[in-house]
Amino acid sequence: MPSHPSSPRRAGIIDLGSNTVRLVVFEHQPGRWFRLVDSIRERARLAEGLTEDGMLHEAAVDRALAAIELYADYAEAAELDSLEVIATSAVRDSKNGGDLLERIAGLGLEVRLLSGEEEAGLGVNAVANGLLVDDAWVVDQGGGSAQGSLMADRRWQWGTAYPLGALRLAERHFGLGARSDKAKPAQIERAESEIAEHMRPFAERMQSDRRPLVAIGGTIRCVARIIQKRENYPFEVLHGYRVAATAIDDLLRDLIKLDYDRRCRLPGMSSERADLVLPAALLFRWLLRQGERDELIVSGHGLREGAFYRRFLSHPHLLEDRRAFSVGNLFAQFGQPRLHAERVMRLALEMFDGLRELHGYGAEERELLARAAILHDVGMTIDYYRHDHHGAFLLGSSALNGFSHREQILLILLVRYHRKGTPSTGPFAMVLRRDDRERLGVLTVCLRLAEHLERSRSGRVVRVAVETSKRSVRLRLFGPVRPSVEIWEAAKDARLFSRVFHRRLDLEYGGSDGIAPSARIPLPGS
Repeated sequence: MPSHPSSPRRAGIIDLGSNTVRLVVFEHQPGRWFRLVDSIRERARLAEGLTEDGMLHEAAVDRALAAIELYADYAEAAELDSLEVIATSAVRDSKNGGDLLERIAGLGLEVRLLSGEEEAGLGVNAVANGLLVDDAWVVDQGGGSAQGSLMADRRWQWGTAYPLGALRLAERHFGLGARSDKAKPAQIERAESEIAEHMRPFAERMQSDRRPLVAIGGTIRCVARIIQKRENYPFEVLHGYRVAATAIDDLLRDLIKLDYDRRCRLPGMSSERADLVLPAALLFRWLLRQGERDELIVSGHGLREGAFYRRFLSHPHLLEDRRAFSVGNLFAQFGQPRLHAERVMRLALEMFDGLRELHGYGAEERELLARAAILHDVGMTIDYYRHDHHGAFLLGSSALNGFSHREQILLILLVRYHRKGTPSTGPFAMVLRRDDRERLGVLTVCLRLAEHLERSRSGRVVRVAVETSKRSVRLRLFGPVRPSVEIWEAAKDARLFSRVFHRRLDLEYGGSDGIAPSARIPLPGS
């Protein structure tokens, strides 16, 4: 039963892939906010054992249909507003794929067979909305095929599907599951020769065009997760993770020495992909070498997210401001009263601007401060007590689209220390810059003082004027009445202020006649 127009809608997408069949469900209000609320996957391995005459094995078809029937039952029970089945290379490249599509349609489901170009275009759309990258070479390796695309100005320009999916490469060269033994040099050579046969023109174009390489797909994410574990990377989010070419080289040297059972025991390994990580690592190592790149960027979003954006956004299906939307999307799910957040943001930015001659920071830091101010109280949705910790947990639980890992970690730390405590980079130091400790201190002071100057949540401090001298900083607070509790709370941070700015903090009520009319500082990017 469809939802009321003003109510959130729930869209289901079934990705009928060569390796897995996955249902994802997004709850959303079109164009405003969305969130993933469910994900179910079954390893059907539809492309496994594709016969010489290009026929899908009946056992694989039965596995896929069984999963889709379960998902259709789920959709009916959950009363989803829409359910779409998307079929990719395994169906596209087989002679009897049409029969499978007819059987799916017989279940009353909307089914769409993507061409190689359409599949690549959806992957690019996911990257364009999920990463702060406008131009890139995008390679989406699934189980059956790999789509190589050029993204320019956030739009798909051209691309080609190659028969180089991780499942197909594994089956042709290394074996699957328990049949997967230690890789032999001859097998590695044959696999790389096949990759080169198909992708050499793509790599040559990469050489002459220095756009970054973005990688999509469950198996390359598995490779990235293993590398994160090997390097003791302190941030578990994969979306936006930058994988060094040398790290893939090192991992491959170890993978080649391990049989299937020992690969399964690697930290970060998914047992369902233990036989696929070797061919995936080979493909991307070859691309990095031939394309002369030092790293690739992992996208946690791909085909399914790209398909969802086609429903969520009007043409051209692109978020106007990825960072502003991402912050607003999180606020929509966990936010507190908007007016309080905006007041804290305004006060924090007034202090940041007034203290600029002391800290010397610019637009980048100012934006991070504004975003942190909007999100500082999201942890209140869990509980008031320790809501600074709860908020930091929420910000670190999933990717914040459009932000680098470093930027997201700074936001996490700002939310964590917006109430109390001595700001510390802690285990995140390896991801941050050397000077981020000082940067964190300055931004924390501005945010914490702003929070305390809005302590009664009544807007009594309308404006802050900053006056600096060699030994002190005076904050003159303007509002309709003397903000006694706000001054009392803010004075508690005098010691932290002095430690960061090396000046004494003085707080003074400036009266009501210094209030600027319509004093408002907009959120950067809004």
